[in-house]
Amino acid sequence: MRMATLRMLWMELVLLGVLGVLQTQAQVSVQPDFQQDKFLGRWFSAGLASNSSWFREKKSMLSMCKSVVTPTADGGLNLTSTFLRKNQCETRTMLLQPTGNPGSYSYLSPHWGSTHAVSVVETNYKEYALLFSQGTKGPGQDFHMATLYSRTQTPRAELKEKFADFCKAHGFTENDIAFLPQNDKCLKEQE
Repeated sequence: MRMATLRMLWMELVLLGVLGVLQTQAQVSVQPDFQQDKFLGRWFSAGLASNSSWFREKKSMLSMCKSVVTPTADGGLNLTSTFLRKNQCETRTMLLQPTGNPGSYSYLSPHWGSTHAVSVVETNYKEYALLFSQGTKGPGQDFHMATLYSRTQTPRAELKEKFADFCKAHGFTENDIAFLPQNDKCLKEQE
């Protein structure tokens, strides 16, 4: 009888853990009444948060990048970002495929060969956008990232605070969050 009780307790803990994971993922909502046409245009990556060990190791070397969002014929988005890498400006484009829910997209990572869910969590379109991405980088390696985009290179302090609060509420630690310094070289090119 005691063994059966322990098994039941173990099973309940496992189910609670699964439900907790599902609840955490469900807590990332999408901007109500998302209007993709207002989201298009130029953005600057002002803040990043990630649970990736690579990010924690390299975040002091990262700087703000300029991104341009354009529509695709199938209702998705091209997110083209220009950033500094090894003292050179590099440009990459992410194809965000629509998932059927406005503001929710999927992205196939060519590096990891895995699909990531990307959600526009909150935006006022004219000043800032908060995005959340999740996926896997390999077996047992869940990946989460939050990004604060700003229409200007100098977001207000209140927006940075909003971003930090969002990140902490979604399990990121202080060490997982970075506010990116401006990089004149790549931000001014291709204006």
